[in-house]
Amino acid sequence: MSEQTAKIEISGLHKSFGANHVLRGIDLDVAPGKSLVVIGGSGSGKSVLLKSVLGLIKPDRGTMKVDGRDVARHSASDKKFVAEQTGMLFQGSALFDSLTVWENVAFRLLYGEHKSRTKSKDKAIDCLAQVGLTAEVGELRPSELSGGMQKRVSLARAIAADPQILFFDEPTTGLDPIMSDVINNLIVDRVKAIGATAVSITHDMKSACKIADEIAMLYQGVIIWRGPPDELEDSGNPMVDQFVHGRADGPIQMQVRRYGKK
Repeated sequence: MSEQTAKIEISGLHKSFGANHVLRGIDLDVAPGKSLVVIGGSGSGKSVLLKSVLGLIKPDRGTMKVDGRDVARHSASDKKFVAEQTGMLFQGSALFDSLTVWENVAFRLLYGEHKSRTKSKDKAIDCLAQVGLTAEVGELRPSELSGGMQKRVSLARAIAADPQILFFDEPTTGLDPIMSDVINNLIVDRVKAIGATAVSITHDMKSACKIADEIAMLYQGVIIWRGPPDELEDSGNPMVDQFVHGRADGPIQMQVRRYGKK
């Protein structure tokens, strides 16, 4: 990092599940107000990294600092500290069908911060408006919405508590190219509007390049490349090049073949 203190700073992070060593010494930092996108193939450790930062998984060793506080101990106070600062857009939207749309958006305000239903609903309607949805949509159930609308609702919920950090887990999965671009534009707009630090994981290269200030590639549990989106096409790294262009042949394919023989 530069002289500016990192909002998130990860150093030497390891996590194994039995004999499966998923994270093998992650070093990563994100400056305040910046958007970092982590790319990588299935099983590369993206979700484990995200869940570790969120406090859902305890790392085996290493440090994870949020605003200078090491939260890798995974204590109750650490998890509370992180939760109070973060908002999350889940891969499958993860909306509660038993609740109305506005109640989904205001879930944290109602049940975490115990705000009144009137204030919580007003905030939810405002957040829905920020993602292009009307107050009438707030009275519907998630099952009555299209996939794209559900993603918008999930984004509205992520920003409802005015978080300092936003996490996006495969934000465009299951959407057509046009709706994917709509969601990408909303993410960029809302992140800038609230001045949040953002960390995303995705397989979608168009999405990554649209929402990122920087992109990092995770491969076999370590960061093998990091740089701005405009350098992704000419990274100089054969594994990054293969992944970005979706080629079957290359160094990553060699690993797949080796595992396949076992």
